[in-house]
Amino acid sequence: MARVLGFLIVLVLLGGAAFWFLTRPGQVEPERFAGLEGDAGRGEAVFWASGCASCHAAPDAKGDDRLVLAGGYRMVSPFGTFVAPNISPSSEGIGGWDTLDLANALLEGVSPEGRHYYPSLPYGTYMHMEGRDVADLKAFLDTLPSSDAQDQPHELPFPFGIRRGIGLWKLVNMSPGWVLEDAVSEELARGRYLVEALGHCAECHTPRNLTGGLDRKRWMDGAPNPSGRGTIPAISPDKLDWSETDIAYYLETGFTPDFDSVGGQMASVVANLGHLPEDDRAAIAAYLKALPQE
Repeated sequence: MARVLGFLIVLVLLGGAAFWFLTRPGQVEPERFAGLEGDAGRGEAVFWASGCASCHAAPDAKGDDRLVLAGGYRMVSPFGTFVAPNISPSSEGIGGWDTLDLANALLEGVSPEGRHYYPSLPYGTYMHMEGRDVADLKAFLDTLPSSDAQDQPHELPFPFGIRRGIGLWKLVNMSPGWVLEDAVSEELARGRYLVEALGHCAECHTPRNLTGGLDRKRWMDGAPNPSGRGTIPAISPDKLDWSETDIAYYLETGFTPDFDSVGGQMASVVANLGHLPEDDRAAIAAYLKALPQE
């Protein structure tokens, strides 16, 4: 009996050690960003393309108030409610961060203290960002107004409040590859980067697996609304019969080919994309029509 008990204790210890090793937070190699100076002018385009204001501006903020990244937006999900933090350049936000801190957050989903962020921050998408864009985004964020709003805690039931377990989620769900493997033109390569690295369109428009990760085999096939109210439409080429011109016009104006207008969270996305050049919206449209069909 003592031998069996000893064996079980060893198994538990080995399992715990394996769990601790597999779930350890990753870190970006500092050399990748050594001497890299960001450009705020270029960073503004990255800011709008990556949708920072949609989650980090105060709820219902309009116009220039969307540049005050005080946080507070509540993201309801089957796993609980996540609350977007303050990322303004203040002591309550990310005022003390450097470019490497931002890179670790966006590319690895890890805080400056070395803790996992929840994937409500779409680092599964941002992990594809180029280092130059991270540095430029940081430079632009530093120019924005400060807010002293304090972060509100997430509202997560057990066991989803155990951050260490996010390491396992990352092992299962973070993929370094592109969904559109062959971008045969500069326009498609740009569209792929805007959608798969910055825009995180798939975070809403793609179904999720049991762990809450994106089901990459059903890319852009539509999904239930995480809040439980309705569905988010499919935008894969076999399910969306809009032309590239229709898509680009919708992304600019918010008007559909049927003369309906954008609503819900997509209105914020259109507001963001309206800051981008026409060629970028055309590239997004070309990408969506080029996706593999079932």
